[in-house]
Amino acid sequence: MNRATAQARVLDATAHAMADPTRRRILRLVRDDEVAAGDVATQFPHVSRPAVSQHLRVLEHAELVSVRKDGNRRLYRANVDGLADLRAFIDDMWTDRLDRLKIAAERAERANRRGERSRHQEPQ
Repeated sequence: MNRATAQARVLDATAHAMADPTRRRILRLVRDDEVAAGDVATQFPHVSRPAVSQHLRVLEHAELVSVRKDGNRRLYRANVDGLADLRAFIDDMWTDRLDRLKIAAERAERANRRGERSRHQEPQ
């Protein structure tokens, strides 16, 4: 697998993981401290523990969380570097749009100046 394909897969996994509101909440829960899977599950009373475990696996697969085993517990912590590729993609898309807006505004300004010059040069 080439590097571009690998980066695309990581970006796809990250975007998929971040698309779910439950996973985003989980990521916020583990942002600053290690949190045991059971403690994460207690924050979602309307979600089954197996479903929470699946959400954690998706986040782990996307490299958005790191996992440390402590006896029979699994402790999760956010890996903020895991968002770097997604952020770069969004920044690139945003920058591209801003560049296009800048070019359009500059064209409109030039056209406006040409129009003003034409009005001033017309005989009265």
